[in-house]
Order: sequence, then structure tokens, then C-alpha cells
Amino acid sequence: DENSRAYIMAALESVGIVVMFNEDTPLELINMLRPDVLVKGSDYKAENIVGYDIVMADGGKVSTINFIPGYSTSLIEKKILDSK
Repeated sequence: DENSRAYIMAALESVGIVVMFNEDTPLELINMLRPDVLVKGSDYKAENIVGYDIVMADGGKVSTINFIPGYSTSLIEKKILDSK
């Protein structure tokens, strides 16, 4: 579920904050937080990521990362739950 995914993401050393939102896009949140770095999966082009213009205008970085087959927060969560 959403809370489990946020918990797993927050545990990553490179993640400073995880924020859940109810809107269709995180545009308002990005505009409020003004992050230095914005990352999405490689199924997006960086310039098409919501908030790209905001982050870039502030001198930040927008990146995409490739998916690693067999690794996902859903799979990690399942492994944790199955081990209990």
C-alpha cells in the first residue's frame, strides 16, 4: 500500500523526504518545496516530468533512472511480508 511504499522509500539513505499527496500531479507540492533534485523512472523524458521547469529555474537537476528488473518497492515489501 501507499504507506508501506513511503516507509521503504524513506529508509533509503539518499532520500531526504517522502511526501504523499492526493492531487493528480505533484505540481503544487514541487512549487511549494522547491526541491534541488527531482527523479522519475526512465519511462519519462526529463523535460516532460511535472515540475521540470520549476526545478530547472531554481538551478536544480531533473533526472530519470532506469528500472532494474526484479527490484521494486512492491517486490521488496512482498519479500518483507513473506518473511514474517
